[in-house]
Order: sequence, then C-alpha cells, then structure tokens
Amino acid sequence: MQNEPTAQQAKDIKVIAKFTEVWCAGQQHSGQKPVTAHPELQPLKLCPDCTAFLQYAVKKRLCCPLEAEKPTCRRCRIHCYAPQQRALVKQIMAWSGKRMIMRGRLDYLWHYFF
Repeated sequence: MQNEPTAQQAKDIKVIAKFTEVWCAGQQHSGQKPVTAHPELQPLKLCPDCTAFLQYAVKKRLCCPLEAEKPTCRRCRIHCYAPQQRALVKQIMAWSGKRMIMRGRLDYLWHYFF
C-alpha cells in the first residue's frame, strides 16, 4: 500500500467518503461517531458498519492494480471488492447519488453516471 495517494486516488476516496456519509445519515444508522477515512479528509460522522465499509473501500482504492489505466470501478475488468461489499457500494452510490444530485451537488452527477 502507498503512503501518499495520487491525485486521482485522493479524489476517489473523497467521493466514496461523501457518498458513505450521506448513506449513513440517510439510513439513520445508530452509534455515529467522528472518524477519519484518510488523513487528507475531514472527519465524518459514521456508524461502525459504515466506518468498516469505508476503510475497506479506501484500502481497495489505494491498492488498485490498474492505477495507470484506472477506469471507473463500474467499467473495470477487475473487480476488487468482495461480492457483499460490491453489492453494498452499488446500493450506497445509487441511493446517495440521487440525494446529492437533488441537493444541488451537480459535481457528483459526472461521477454518478461515469
């Protein structure tokens, strides 16, 4: 695992962290505490399950074997996530993406569709 993420890794981590934070708050998960997904990010309020998922997602993003030619995860030929986490990330991205777009976060519209 790398110590310093590339600019693209940092951007992707920030996006998945925000989507996870919106998901956790919207699903009204209990036991939310401030956690830091990555040293470059602000602390997020997440429940223990969402914290574990985000740590998993960050680890997988930092260890991506296709960094030089990284497509979006949806279009990747290698799926790093285990089936359970892959299903969860699809659910998180779909649910959170719609809410963030409705709230005017059009910058995430690009990520949602591409």
